[in-house]
Amino acid sequence: MRIVLFTHPPFMASQSMPRFARMLQQAYQERGHEVHLWAPQPLVHRWVPAGRWSKWAGYIDQYLLFPLRVRREVAKQPADTLFVMADQALGPWVPRVKHRALVVHVHDLLALRSALGEVPQNPTGFTGRLYQRYIRWGFAQARHFICTSQRTRSDLQRVGGVAPDTAEVVYNGLNQRFARTPSATARSLLRVAGLPVPDDGLLLHVSGNQWYKNVIGILHIYARYAAGQAHPLPLWLVGVPQTDAVRAALAAVPPQGKVHFLYGIDHALLQAAYSLARAFLFPSLAEGFGWPIVEAQACGCPVITTDDSPMNEIGGPNAVYLPLLGPDDDRRAWAAQGATALNTLLCEPAQAAAERAAACVAWSRRFEANLVIDQYLQVYQRVLTSHLTPIDRALARAST
Repeated sequence: MRIVLFTHPPFMASQSMPRFARMLQQAYQERGHEVHLWAPQPLVHRWVPAGRWSKWAGYIDQYLLFPLRVRREVAKQPADTLFVMADQALGPWVPRVKHRALVVHVHDLLALRSALGEVPQNPTGFTGRLYQRYIRWGFAQARHFICTSQRTRSDLQRVGGVAPDTAEVVYNGLNQRFARTPSATARSLLRVAGLPVPDDGLLLHVSGNQWYKNVIGILHIYARYAAGQAHPLPLWLVGVPQTDAVRAALAAVPPQGKVHFLYGIDHALLQAAYSLARAFLFPSLAEGFGWPIVEAQACGCPVITTDDSPMNEIGGPNAVYLPLLGPDDDRRAWAAQGATALNTLLCEPAQAAAERAAACVAWSRRFEANLVIDQYLQVYQRVLTSHLTPIDRALARAST
């Protein structure tokens, strides 16, 4: 296949979607496909890389100059070219290629739901609401989508206003390989890095403290758990900044509880932490997918997460589920329920714990990157084939 892959510009603050696009490009090229990456370039932004006008310079590159390039280049592409949007937030470019074979990857619609007032924990300003409506206006003109979860597909139709020809669910694959590190090796790696390694294990959470990660809720659960233990396991928070709200929640942790903040640890150390953790705490309020759930399970670490989609889709039958914490719910009662669930998990007999760990690893294999890439390409091929006329298909076969 000849694939043109749209992604975000290199000067955006968040680079998760450009990394996703580059991962797709490499995987597709390794399978023999011709892949071209299209993104707005910093033509104006490079002259104003910082300061109050930097954002506006980026807007010129994205919304004035890039569409001119797309209009010019699309006409040059052969009829058997498939256009792919790596993220639904690239919706403004959809009208430029909607008449061609096109697939849009949809990761989550949390920003749109917030803009529509569905998420009171994350209010959106006036300009943000306008921007999300602009994005929705664009991607709603596409006809074929790949969604990261059943919840995302439901939101695409419900709040996205889309009545697609196809909307396939393909769960994300792990961007890196995660596997269980033997206990002795994991302890050695962490000790060499100067990290405290308790003999009985640890509790773990990984995030950047985004509003939906519910770090304050995790600290409340830990405080209730630690209060009932003479020697509670320590809680490691990886990547979580110590905000005022976090420090306020820490005040409720009893003296015997220990909370450690870790930053900048590499893949091997993170894998070691997952492998030694007795439980991974991830009771999110919302997620687009929930990669850490799979990462933990791939390392044999049991997960406590939220009984809401997509977390319960990704966690599968071996995770422990807590009810979704709503904005008006009793947080103390919810934290007490979470502490009880944590205690029950930690008190599992050794054989049951080993069986759960093995089942977690087995479940995680369905999220292997190669399997996901194959599913993407199958969807791409179906969309491209359905779009081409018989003459186009004949010419494409002749060219190969």
